[in-house]
Amino acid sequence: MPTLYVVEPGARIEKEYHRLLVTKEDEVLLRVPLRRVSQVVLVGRVGVTTPALHALLQAQTPLLLVRRTGALVGRLTPAMPRNLPLRQAQYRRNDDAAFCLAMTRAIVAGKLRNQRVLALRILRRRPRERAPLRTLRAAEKGTVQAQKVAALRGLEGMGARAYFALYRQAFDPAWRFEKRTRRPPRDPINALLSLGYTLLGHALMTALEAVGLDPYLGFFHAEKYGRPALALDLVEEFRAPFVDSLVMTLVNKRMLSPGDFEERGGGVYLKDRGLRLFLREFGDRLESRVTTPEVGRPLSYRKHFEVQARRVARAILGQESYRPFRAR
Repeated sequence: MPTLYVVEPGARIEKEYHRLLVTKEDEVLLRVPLRRVSQVVLVGRVGVTTPALHALLQAQTPLLLVRRTGALVGRLTPAMPRNLPLRQAQYRRNDDAAFCLAMTRAIVAGKLRNQRVLALRILRRRPRERAPLRTLRAAEKGTVQAQKVAALRGLEGMGARAYFALYRQAFDPAWRFEKRTRRPPRDPINALLSLGYTLLGHALMTALEAVGLDPYLGFFHAEKYGRPALALDLVEEFRAPFVDSLVMTLVNKRMLSPGDFEERGGGVYLKDRGLRLFLREFGDRLESRVTTPEVGRPLSYRKHFEVQARRVARAILGQESYRPFRAR
């Protein structure tokens, strides 16, 4: 079921029977059956009526309010029974150094593997300098022997530098993408990556909460006030196959152009048309079906997020070792 993104400034979500309406100045911009919506995201200056809020809560459909950069302002979620024994086990595991090391090893190895898969795709189309690929492979192999979380973080950083040296080769120099920059993004590619990673984190927060986990207590990312560390843990293995490949598609198929961006506040951000297109394509990617070696049948990315959240839960409960998402 798709995510409904509402971007139009001054628009409002209303309820009509079993449908949601997007209206502006008494004009209906969109009608959609409530049962077809899995999540509603309001971007910027968009409102919602009380009856619509009640309908979303009754349907157990989360509502997110985000800024145009993707930064989360707040979330409205239905009351759900919390899995107290699971959360207690999660808090205990956070103090278990051996468990944190095993989780970090799996997360970093999964991220590096998925980056290598996308890097190979890039090199098949644009065969250039392959030294960064060797570095990426070495970092991935190094995760097997690493005995400290700090060492794994170092391998993750080494792999990231090598990966982005290859990833930038996927784009025409006119896009001015030289390296990863954020807070604020300094060029259009970084603007897309930052927005995509932020939205990905929101989707993974929802998946973790659905299985009863605390998205703010992670094992790879250190706890920091207001930061959903466990959601960010899972973001790592989905960055390359989900966001990075989506950005390549939008840019290289010329669905977006440099004219869809503007400089603002020292950074570069999407204008209205580009933001609408990106959110639509991001939502479509959430529902696109992919097959992994572990699952063996096609599932939407949204379902894969739930699968990974349940794998984290089973690992916390000692039922199995954590297995990261592996892209083909």
